[in-house]
Amino acid sequence: MEVLFVLVAFVVFTVFKGVRLVPQGYKWVVQRLGKYHQTLEPGLNFIIPFIDTVAYKITTKDIVLDIPSQEVITRDNVVIIANAVAYINIIQPEYAVYGIEDYEYGIRNLVQTSLRSIVGEMDLDSALSSRDQIKTQLKHAISDDIADWGITLKTVEIQDIKPSHTMQLAMEEQAAAERQRRAMVTRADGQKQAAILEADGRLEASRRDAEAQVVLAKGSEESIRLISSAMDGKEMPVVYLLGEQYIKAMNDMAQSDNAKTVILPADILNTVKGLVGDKLKG
Repeated sequence: MEVLFVLVAFVVFTVFKGVRLVPQGYKWVVQRLGKYHQTLEPGLNFIIPFIDTVAYKITTKDIVLDIPSQEVITRDNVVIIANAVAYINIIQPEYAVYGIEDYEYGIRNLVQTSLRSIVGEMDLDSALSSRDQIKTQLKHAISDDIADWGITLKTVEIQDIKPSHTMQLAMEEQAAAERQRRAMVTRADGQKQAAILEADGRLEASRRDAEAQVVLAKGSEESIRLISSAMDGKEMPVVYLLGEQYIKAMNDMAQSDNAKTVILPADILNTVKGLVGDKLKG
């Protein structure tokens, strides 16, 4: 009776070992006597107990691989920090487990190496503004390599790409210097324009003063001509005009706020007498 019970238990255990229920989203890799035999699809599967063993349980869902940040040197010798995210899917689990020791580690290194190579051929400005271009080249560079491992690269995204901390400080200093230079140029242009306007103002004032002098001179000339014509060519009109201007100048000097003393010529009386005498003779 005990032998029969043990036999039945052994049969049940053997049947249990031969039945495998693979959950959705996974594939199981079966080895027979240590060698790859088959890949179990999701659902009910049967294997030979004690001969076949489930060696690997591989997910068929998309896997997100975070690619660590790394320093990359651009073509113009600028250090930038870049990292990425890769989305992969395992379509042939047997290649993923037998083709490489650690496929996640391998893919991370492939992405980092390809990223350094791509960015190394670009200038800083291009690297910072061409994420889509880098993404396309990166996907093309590693897709064929990981296909040998039974893995499909769904997409790869550049998560972050920026200058290093030292380079950021240098760029900020450069931007500040450029702003200061523009301010100095603007200030100098303003001073230049102000000086030009001031010079133009002085030139216009001098021109108008000159024109006024010409007008006054023409007025005096016309006055002398009219008086000379009226006096029939005698010298008296000229003497009269000179005397009038002389008296006016002396009057202005006397009325000035700064005038303390009025100086009269020594022969002023003779001059006046001469004028009066000439008038009487006329």
